[in-house]
Amino acid sequence: MHGTQALAPVPEAPGPGPGAPARPTSLLSARPVRLALCLAPVLLAGIWAVSNRPLLYEGVRRLATADPRWLLAGAGLTCLTWVAASCVRQGALPDRLPPGLLLASQFAAGAANHALPGGLGAHAVTLRFLRARGVPLDRATASIGLYSLVRSVAKTLVLLVFLAASPAWRRLGGLVPDGRLLVPVAAVAGGLLASVGVLLTVVRPLRRPVTGLARAALTDARLVHSRPCRVFALWGGAVAMPLLHAGALACVGASLGLGLPWEQVALAYLAAGTAVGALPAPGGLAVDAALVWTLVTFGSTPTVATATVIGHRLLTDWLPLLPGALVLSALIRAKVL
Repeated sequence: MHGTQALAPVPEAPGPGPGAPARPTSLLSARPVRLALCLAPVLLAGIWAVSNRPLLYEGVRRLATADPRWLLAGAGLTCLTWVAASCVRQGALPDRLPPGLLLASQFAAGAANHALPGGLGAHAVTLRFLRARGVPLDRATASIGLYSLVRSVAKTLVLLVFLAASPAWRRLGGLVPDGRLLVPVAAVAGGLLASVGVLLTVVRPLRRPVTGLARAALTDARLVHSRPCRVFALWGGAVAMPLLHAGALACVGASLGLGLPWEQVALAYLAAGTAVGALPAPGGLAVDAALVWTLVTFGSTPTVATATVIGHRLLTDWLPLLPGALVLSALIRAKVL
């Protein structure tokens, strides 16, 4: 009968017991992966500090007896280098980027450079930052290429100006490669260029993305150079970066009694960085060795020159390493990178 018809049982919601549905494996595994990415920069910074205890001790000991006013000026110039790098990054891209997050990413990129040689760490951090801001991969990669090209051209122009203004360049013959090495180096470079050309000509799947990347790079380069604000940020920041680094080195040298005029210190920094800066050595060890040799060639004592280079490396790279690693971890955790 209708009045006595049994009601259909209502299914109960599964509780947290064995009947509950399992959480997706991707969600369970995402947390450990993200935690590992956040802790990796801090761990790398700690390992590097432990493995370089003698250098850290010597740099700290020398800086403890240095003039704090010059060191403070060097620290201020070092902070300005991150601002200049942010200007170049923004100038290389038509899209507007958030200034605060861009500056934080460039500060964190310095810590990443100690794990990868040749500036690859900073480029990787910047690429993740641009991708998180919605910039397509080809345009983000093109902006990094434009950034690197403009920095190299600007640094070369600044070096040429110092070479023309200072007669001390005649003492730098030791930094010029031996003529016997130029032939095999040129042969290797020519072989690499020919191989790349053959690959791009024969392999169509490889030619297509490279052609698209080159097209995006040319389009964005024309666009940024049509805007005066982008041109000023791009080239002004690129010219300022080597001058700020050289100024920080000169301040450290003045605090330790290096005894060289600032233009010779700047020339030494530019010449040493240009001569061996392309070597794939994390942390700039080859540049430091060449810089010590150049300062001694200009008339400094080996002890003070070594202390100046160690102090400069401590001020510009080692002291910001742990804060940069923490900022990098925080940006990863906040999904900015």
